[in-house]
Amino acid sequence: MRATAAVLLVHCLLAISHAWDCQTVVDIYNLMQIDAGLGQVVATNTSQIPYYMVGDKWIPLPGSLKHITIGPAGIWGVNSGNIIFKYVAGNWHQYATKVKQVDAGGAGFIVGATMEYSPFCLGSSETLGFKDTDAGHTAIRLAGSMEYLSCGPFGCWAVNNNDEIFLMSNVNKDTCQNKGWSHIDGKLSMIEVATDGSVFGVNSDGQVYTRDGITASKPEGTGWSIVPMYIPMTHVTYDLGRLWVVSKSGLTMVCKR
Repeated sequence: MRATAAVLLVHCLLAISHAWDCQTVVDIYNLMQIDAGLGQVVATNTSQIPYYMVGDKWIPLPGSLKHITIGPAGIWGVNSGNIIFKYVAGNWHQYATKVKQVDAGGAGFIVGATMEYSPFCLGSSETLGFKDTDAGHTAIRLAGSMEYLSCGPFGCWAVNNNDEIFLMSNVNKDTCQNKGWSHIDGKLSMIEVATDGSVFGVNSDGQVYTRDGITASKPEGTGWSIVPMYIPMTHVTYDLGRLWVVSKSGLTMVCKR
């Protein structure tokens, strides 16, 4: 009986030590997407107003976007017309059309998906030198069919329109050359990679998961752990110990361990 009680106590302590303390973000409402990286946070709301977080204040950016991302490659976004832009010196400059999602979390390069689920990559020399519309900037077509992509220091993760999960490691930041996609167990509808390589995602039921055991030598990790949430979520991002989650109703929370 004592042994059973001891085991239960250990499990309780482990649950407490791995718990997330979540607080509602009360000064911004109706978000539909959020992205964090390099200590910075950007977001868009259901009115497609883009925001940039300064301290604890949300500052609206110009323009109208349905998706926004921030990382080593800068700030990029996609509008309702499926046009991709980069934010340069206070203005949005068009790069390409027929894009549904973009991610700036790689080592200076960006990845994204077109409206036809065609994944692409733009090398770091192109993204960092991008200043305005220029036909000389050419993206590299990646293999496969993907709906949502995100990159970090150990590789790029993606999900397709069947919620299947894939990892592409050893991506060259200048040429986008890689070793192809490897299938990862599980099902997710969106996935995000943090600056430190952490991976989080949301499934079609609104449950949040994190990938365990990710290292430079084992970028695929070892398995998935659920991050308990009391309401269904639709979007997640993580940076510097903070987990940002957006619910299906537009409520935003920031969580810490």
